[in-house]
Amino acid sequence: MNAILRRQIKLAAAALLGIAACCAVLAQQVERSAAPLAAEAAVRFASIDVVIDAPEPLAAWQFELSDGNGSMLIVGIENGDSAAFADAPYFDLDAVQAGRAERIVVADFNASPGADLPQGTTRIATVHVRYDAQTSPDYQLRLMAAGNAAGEPIDAAIELATR
Repeated sequence: MNAILRRQIKLAAAALLGIAACCAVLAQQVERSAAPLAAEAAVRFASIDVVIDAPEPLAAWQFELSDGNGSMLIVGIENGDSAAFADAPYFDLDAVQAGRAERIVVADFNASPGADLPQGTTRIATVHVRYDAQTSPDYQLRLMAAGNAAGEPIDAAIELATR
């Protein structure tokens, strides 16, 4: 009887050691998988609407967007509201896709004769950004150019609105 009891105790001890080893491995995996979640929680996303107020029909525009705090990364850009600029605007797509777009220059134009060009206040683009959750972005928007259908500069104003 003692031999059987000793054998059962050895089997139970081996099983307990096996369970303890499995628990240790699982604990390490949980810890490793939680680390990326903590890193992801440290970022936020925002959409920035870029709006131009043009006193005459707007045929071309160009702006630069940056962050004074250096915490912003551009993750996408889409077109605005005007049918005259229906396609996505021009920008450095490779830099955005590679995650290197900490600032961006965006532009578009419409040289089509008789195009229905926007005038007044128009959303020309939406820029999607990721930023460090511990630092509020200091968005800096600069209108580099705005022009009419004749290629002449126009006195337009630019602003942004986050959502």
